Amino acid sequence: MKHFLSRFLFLTFLVFTLNLNSQNIQSPSEFLGYDLGTQFSRHHQVVDYFKQVSNQLPNQVKLEKYGETYERRPLMVAYVSSEENLQNLETIRQNNLKNTGVNAGTPTKTDIAILWLSYNVHGNEASSSEAAMKTLYKLLTEKQDWLQNTVVIIDPCLNPDGRDRYVNWYNTTASTPYDINQQASEHNEPWPGGRPNHYLFDLNRDWAWATQIESASRLKIYNKWLPHIHVDFHEQGINEPYYFAPAAEPFHEIITNWQRDFQTQIGKNHATYFDKAGWLYFTKERFDLLYPSYGDTYPTYMGAIGMTYEQAGHGRAGLGVLNDEGAILTLIDRIAHHTTAGLSTVEIASKHAEKLNTEFKKFFDNSNLTYKSYVMQGDTDNIESLKNLLDKHEISYGFAQGGKVSGYHYNTSSQGQINTTSKDLVVSTNQPKGKMVKVLFEPNTKLSDSITYDITAWSLPYAYGLNAVASKNIVPTKTILQAAINNTISKTATGYLVTWNHLKDAKFLADLLNQNIKVRFTEKPLKTEGETFNSGSLIIVRGDNKKVDDFDNIVVNTANKHNRKLTTAQSGFSTDGPDFGSPEIKLVNKQKIAMLSGKSTSSLNYGALWYFFERQLHYPVTSINTENFAGLNLNKFDVLIIPNGYYSSILNDKGLEKLKSWVASGGKVIAIGNALNAFTGKNGFNIKKSETDKKDEDSNNLIPYADREREAIKNLISGAIFKTKVDNTHPLAFGYDTNYLSLKVSSSAYKLLGKNHFNVAYLDNNPTKVSGFAGSNALKKLNNTLIFGEERIGKGSMIYMVDDVMFRSFWENGKLFFANAIFFVNNNAVEL
Repeated sequence: MKHFLSRFLFLTFLVFTLNLNSQNIQSPSEFLGYDLGTQFSRHHQVVDYFKQVSNQLPNQVKLEKYGETYERRPLMVAYVSSEENLQNLETIRQNNLKNTGVNAGTPTKTDIAILWLSYNVHGNEASSSEAAMKTLYKLLTEKQDWLQNTVVIIDPCLNPDGRDRYVNWYNTTASTPYDINQQASEHNEPWPGGRPNHYLFDLNRDWAWATQIESASRLKIYNKWLPHIHVDFHEQGINEPYYFAPAAEPFHEIITNWQRDFQTQIGKNHATYFDKAGWLYFTKERFDLLYPSYGDTYPTYMGAIGMTYEQAGHGRAGLGVLNDEGAILTLIDRIAHHTTAGLSTVEIASKHAEKLNTEFKKFFDNSNLTYKSYVMQGDTDNIESLKNLLDKHEISYGFAQGGKVSGYHYNTSSQGQINTTSKDLVVSTNQPKGKMVKVLFEPNTKLSDSITYDITAWSLPYAYGLNAVASKNIVPTKTILQAAINNTISKTATGYLVTWNHLKDAKFLADLLNQNIKVRFTEKPLKTEGETFNSGSLIIVRGDNKKVDDFDNIVVNTANKHNRKLTTAQSGFSTDGPDFGSPEIKLVNKQKIAMLSGKSTSSLNYGALWYFFERQLHYPVTSINTENFAGLNLNKFDVLIIPNGYYSSILNDKGLEKLKSWVASGGKVIAIGNALNAFTGKNGFNIKKSETDKKDEDSNNLIPYADREREAIKNLISGAIFKTKVDNTHPLAFGYDTNYLSLKVSSSAYKLLGKNHFNVAYLDNNPTKVSGFAGSNALKKLNNTLIFGEERIGKGSMIYMVDDVMFRSFWENGKLFFANAIFFVNNNAVEL
């Protein structure tokens, strides 16, 4: 009894002392100098507040910088817990990783719940970061008891660049006092809005692909912790009150019953607070758990209870707005709701800390997974690109030891086998992150409901252009270190040759062009020096570069930098195929490229292209605002890229005539996605829509109201993969096989181009859907339709890319088509 009383008194004293210390912490309002919710705080103010609290209470708050954005804003997380837990933070982290099997050894304790609260992944959902400050303050001043058995990791802003874009715009635009009229300018953001990051990527779709610096930096620290609960705080339309877990169907099949059940427990806990305050909410609708690259699904597939919380507001809400129900929604309201949901999450985690640890461990038992190994064959560069992605997720892999492997054959969509070699990559589910491996590599995603929030196909072997087999057996592996290529100079060589198979070859080409090295490419296969070089292969001829000082050093050093193998040719006389001086071997122009941006363009597609040029291809592109198109001197450019978008306002009769005249004189247009609509059926352009036979349109009026949504999905394609036929003798398809797996993210379909034009990639009369959902009506439109094609107009070309190869920048195998379009298609020997 004495022991119990002493312990009770000690704990009482400890809590009293901590509460006394926490009373010295400045509230967000006190620190900022204005009441929280009456202004939008800039990112540096949010960071400064977290720094201030960390300085005031260093025994309970540890701040860590884990990266920087493209615009050099800091990415930060705060570790918040009791003084004892913070002193043992590294031990708690190690125990958790040991509990999963990621780290070797047996944990000493597994009774601490680890929560990760992520705010403001979408920059204009700006109540999130404000709520992060209030949540931090409330935890330390009012909820100390919950911190005794929890570690709360707070990322106050995942997207600082987007947040500041929105906040700076709003702060310079809003009326004083704020205007609640929805039509006021402060409720209508200009293009591109604050939602995306610097390169206009939606970071909430980038968790798995990690193309952006914010995502890649976050994964490094996320994998160090693997929290038990992860919450992504969002905002939705101004008329939807609040959404929290449980999520909607479809749930991915690997999600456990415990994960499903605990989401419901969390939701019910929130409901008690929201009901008491009279706040409306909804659950089990809209936001499913399938696509793996979200801030709720990615953590779920890493064992966590991953959840999205959606508050009414978004960029339209500002400091206050009158919604359609006649209620004024304020930033103060939005902060209160997010803070309540966040604290409620910590509360229930504290109540179930030991159970969370127990069930978390069970998740990492992968013995019941059907496929044990995924074996991939293909181009070495494609293998290396996939390895780089796996490294970001700290997923293990090896190389095959040889022999036959049987299983599900991706290329044939049936049972089959392959003969493996030491170059073949093997990824096994027999590792702690085996369930994530299954999700990323599975050939077909199982759908419990076809109404989904996002794409339904993403399998990495398809995305990286690899032949694969999924085996029910563990395939033994070995470790192989890839040796770097070390080319040497040959002063006697007529030229150097490089094969053309991968985007890395295009990077090498772009680098040479940027250094004013003249490069040729062959339109037909040739053989020289005992090697065969397929169409598209690069030829760097000494005679073309007589005026270049240090020619050999530049070429060899650039090839070594990009790990490209050079073949030295002692003569321009080919053993077979065209000689170096043949008309079939053309000079690559140092293309001057323009790209439309601004109003009418899809910010997402423009951003992916912008990122491609600056961070992948490293080749200059000039962005042209659509508002300036009428006065644009197209003759200053060789190529015009028109991203996905709606251009009827600028590509009117006058605009089309201007464009057509420029193309006829030798210009080249690359039109993507919905941009094709600007030319569909227009005079002088061959592109036409593919439509299904229209029967009795009024029959749809007989469909019951409640069934309309499900009926509508018959017309949709939810990110499905189709096998296309490819004319790989055309320059647009150099480096590809005669088949290509294309990711279709819309049901838009266009007829095959007519006579004298080129259908380079297309679907035949019976298109093969490899993976993902496609509605029955949408499928009917796809018979004999275009994927990629070229229409010749005079001396120039229109290049139509129906499917967006840059979609979220993860479909790596499509990017070479785009490079081909720039450098190879209808290459004019003389610049305009």
